[in-house]
Amino acid sequence: MRTCSRFLLIICLMVAAVVPATAQHPEDDRAPAVLSMEERADVVNTWLQERLDTVLPTLMRREDVDLWIVSAREYNEDPIIETMLPATWMAARRRTMLVFYDRGPDEGVERLAISRYDVGDLFPSAWDPDEQPDQWARLAEIVSERDPESIALNTSETFALADGMTASEMQQLESALSETHRERIVSGEALAIGWLETRTQAEHQAYRHINRLAHSIIAEGLSEAVIQPGITTTDDVEWWYRDRIRDLNLTAWFHPSVSVQRANAECEDGDFSSDSGPTVIQPGDLVHMDLGITYLRLNTDTQRNAYVLRPGETEAPAGLQQALRQANRVQDLLTDQFETGRSGNAILSDALAAAESEGLDATIYTHPLGYHGHGAGPTIGLWDQQDGVSGWGDYPLYANTAHSIELNAAVPIPEWDDQEILMKVEEDAFFDGDTVTYHDGRQTELYLVPRQR
Repeated sequence: MRTCSRFLLIICLMVAAVVPATAQHPEDDRAPAVLSMEERADVVNTWLQERLDTVLPTLMRREDVDLWIVSAREYNEDPIIETMLPATWMAARRRTMLVFYDRGPDEGVERLAISRYDVGDLFPSAWDPDEQPDQWARLAEIVSERDPESIALNTSETFALADGMTASEMQQLESALSETHRERIVSGEALAIGWLETRTQAEHQAYRHINRLAHSIIAEGLSEAVIQPGITTTDDVEWWYRDRIRDLNLTAWFHPSVSVQRANAECEDGDFSSDSGPTVIQPGDLVHMDLGITYLRLNTDTQRNAYVLRPGETEAPAGLQQALRQANRVQDLLTDQFETGRSGNAILSDALAAAESEGLDATIYTHPLGYHGHGAGPTIGLWDQQDGVSGWGDYPLYANTAHSIELNAAVPIPEWDDQEILMKVEEDAFFDGDTVTYHDGRQTELYLVPRQR
């Protein structure tokens, strides 16, 4: 692992590269600096060490778990183990078992790998096949020596991200353990979700930079640098985004989507399961895009909008500008409901009621964000489930978590003969337990194509 001074230098370079998000000016559309692969590994490993030393013990005690077993095989990784491997490990090797045993506040959480290899510097190997050829038997010895009162495994009927223990792994584990210890097995659902959703201060600070990267890519794609009205299609822009993300040595966690709404055309009905196919972008179109990048093991998820100017226009129609303001207002009404301990369904219900009281026609489908784009934590509505989401929506909101504030407002546009459009917005934010803060601001003005200097 690199020295602390090298890591601090990397973080300083990241922070220095961040510039204010003033999306209307081409010079501000340039992407901030991106770390080399080696530098990224330094950051990831440093963050992982901190998380294992601080986040994990807190969560194990919160959930009253004495021992946690995370087991996976190569190419069939548990979603949890993927977040615990060092940066140079691309996957589990053969069968990799990680064991966490809480020895109490004074001694801390012991970390072991029941594996042929040390798992980086963080998990020393506790298995010598020459002494005990059976890996499961060695795990049983480890459990017996520590004799925990509760043994958490990643099983969950509700959350896929917390359900990484396969049926065959479970069968072999139960066969290896004594009857006494089998009876102490509990679901590690809440522990697993807590591990995935909790962000450290270092991750929170870096998230602003990561979102700034995403915003710069989005702004460039929704500009005359990419869109030539009458020629460029929505598919062209989608594939430009994929290429641009790769050019920056980043990855996308889903294929970007680009669509248009225009006057005198059939309006969107809110059914997001259909794909209308490529459309040539024309002057007067409202262009919407949805994009998510992955960097430093963290994901973004952003939707923004642009207006393609007609000849002689220097700004978007007032009705479209008002529609964005209404969507911004729904964002405010939603985040006003964020309170530690409240369920996603309770937040959804009260936010929709607040929007209705102000005459806003809102649909809310907000989700957690972090190691996964559709991350671990409370779901706050789905586009087709506005009465609440069973299971996912019952999970409580915790502090130090990131969320994708995703929703739309249906608004009639006077300049389009009161044709109704969906102003769809999505911005990434952090909840510290009291306040919701957007990582890199939110869109409050439509991008213009071409930009007006």
